[in-house]
Amino acid sequence: MELKWTRKAHSDLTRLYEFLAPVNKSAAARAVQALTKAPTILLSNPRIGERLFEFDPREVRRILVGRYEMRYEIQDSTIYVLRLWHTREER
Repeated sequence: MELKWTRKAHSDLTRLYEFLAPVNKSAAARAVQALTKAPTILLSNPRIGERLFEFDPREVRRILVGRYEMRYEIQDSTIYVLRLWHTREER
C-alpha cells in the first residue's frame, strides 16, 4: 500500500495549525505532527476505519485521531488522505 495526501488534506493541516498557533505554537505543532503520523497505521490495516456508505461506490472511510476526524479513500493499492478537521467544527 502507498499513502498519498490530497491538496485539500494539506490545506486542512495548514488551517488547523494556523488556528491553534496564535494560542499555543507547541500544541499546534504537536497536533499537526500527530495528524501526519496517524495514517501510517493504515498502510498495514487500511480498513480499520469506519466505512462511510454515503460515498458508495467509492471506499471512503474515517478514523479519529484524538479529537480530529480524518477521512481517507482506498483505491487499489493506494490510500488517499482526503480531509481532516476538529470534531467540534461544523461540517
